[in-house]
Amino acid sequence: MDFFLKDNDNPITWETLIRDINNFQTYNPYCKSDNYYQVFKHIITSMIIGNEVVLLDSDFTDSELANLTGNSTFEEFTISIDKNRYPLINDKQDLIKKLRNTADSWNVTLFTSGTTGIPKKVTHNFKSITRFVKISEQNNSSIWGFAYNPTHMAGIQVFFQALLNGNSIVRLFGLSPNEIHHNIKVNNITHISATPTFYRLLLPCEENFHSVKRITSGGEKFNEKIITQLKEIFPNAKITNVYASTETGTLFASDNDIFTIKPEYNQLIRIENDELLIHNSLMGESEINVKEWYNTGDLIEIITENPLKFRFLSRKSDMINVGGYKVNPLEVEETILTMQGIKNARV
Repeated sequence: MDFFLKDNDNPITWETLIRDINNFQTYNPYCKSDNYYQVFKHIITSMIIGNEVVLLDSDFTDSELANLTGNSTFEEFTISIDKNRYPLINDKQDLIKKLRNTADSWNVTLFTSGTTGIPKKVTHNFKSITRFVKISEQNNSSIWGFAYNPTHMAGIQVFFQALLNGNSIVRLFGLSPNEIHHNIKVNNITHISATPTFYRLLLPCEENFHSVKRITSGGEKFNEKIITQLKEIFPNAKITNVYASTETGTLFASDNDIFTIKPEYNQLIRIENDELLIHNSLMGESEINVKEWYNTGDLIEIITENPLKFRFLSRKSDMINVGGYKVNPLEVEETILTMQGIKNARV
């Protein structure tokens, strides 16, 4: 079956998605739902009609919504849609073609995680949100394991990688390790993008998943121990480490923990006091007050100056002051993990 989304063993076909898109009568730019299909359908509908979509975490409280958007309910923003303006979608390829043709007039607004303070609103256009999406015939048969919140930046980027290649999506986010193992195996998942924390959740694992061809990791520091563990579980997979944020989308990719700056980014990346700075031209529109350079808060170690190669150490806010010395807890964890008999560590 050529399904669009499988959530809790409930497959939703591309035909069902296209029927639902063809039959919509109203539209509300605000999307708040814990149902993956409803979120994905909402995004696609917004693109078809060329209207902005605002993605709200399903666990935002009414008071948080009021602080972030000025509203706690959004029914008043619902509008009627003139169906005569939008020709019927015939099939999957027709849908993908229409989405790519209407993308120039489309924006998506989402919110930062709030790990460094109050969540901030960030708006991206189609170009910035799909900066690292690869569209090709060899990707046509991919099956994606979806391991992110669908309203977060990483989830949106995985969604577009799958959607624009006509791929199937299998929800893995929020499941137990045994359920994740089962879903990877029975659905022959070929691609997974997740955080190192998610991949550690898979351990211990007695199985090998030979169907997986590509593993992508992002959102946290990636180290050699995780790479080694992933190679044992996914022996046929190419492993890629990416750097991305809600403010910028995906910027860098590497096959280990060392990143190399592309020539076109040489003048758009700066290192000051071991912190990564990014030029504002690489960012979406944001409430964050940025002049020319954005301080990411990410501390790095420079490997070579020319070409610029570096690895991430930690978040600036994660550093601990111990007796007047700045200590990186991730480095302490990694040192502990080298000791015999230690499976995992937290500092």
